[in-house]
Amino acid sequence: MPADILSLPAVAALVLGYLLGSIPFGLLLTRAAGLGDIRSIGSGNIGATNVLRTGNKGLAAATLLLDGLKGTAAVLIGAQFGPWLGLAAGLGAFLGHLFPVWLGFRGGKGVATFVGVLAGLHWPSFLVFAAVWLVMAFAFRYSSLAALAASLAAPAGMIAFGLGWPVILVTVVMVALLWLRHHQNIANLIAGSESRIGSKSAAPPA
Repeated sequence: MPADILSLPAVAALVLGYLLGSIPFGLLLTRAAGLGDIRSIGSGNIGATNVLRTGNKGLAAATLLLDGLKGTAAVLIGAQFGPWLGLAAGLGAFLGHLFPVWLGFRGGKGVATFVGVLAGLHWPSFLVFAAVWLVMAFAFRYSSLAALAASLAAPAGMIAFGLGWPVILVTVVMVALLWLRHHQNIANLIAGSESRIGSKSAAPPA
């Protein structure tokens, strides 16, 4: 393992990425719009899926975009200071979104931020994710299933593109956490009770 991955600058990048990723845009936007605490409705998390349950599609779209951009921004800012710092900052942003210290470590499910980190780390892998998501969503009309399948395709694409193992390993860790955060969606898919795209309760898992 390159020593740079465990260096003090990499740890600092991880922490700074975490702080950026932990900004709860869903909570901040809904409060600013006078819709109260997003954690008191639906699943109780801060992602775009739950924001959409307020009925405000604009706020949900803004949450999705901002949650993605904070992952991309963390990677790009970190990468300005060293080859491993973008990777550390991206992982930090993802962890920050899932487990924000300000909210008792109860955050979102991570899809939007994961996609944003992918876009910053390796845009071809981001395109792989997007392509698989679109195919799966069109074929089965389950947003959660599409996101889970696309998340598996991302590290597979990185292997195909010949990326180094540290990037692949970090991506696999994020995928594993993303799947864990979607345990209820997985249970719903198995039970046949998951909302389909286009149904009144459907939304992109974020």
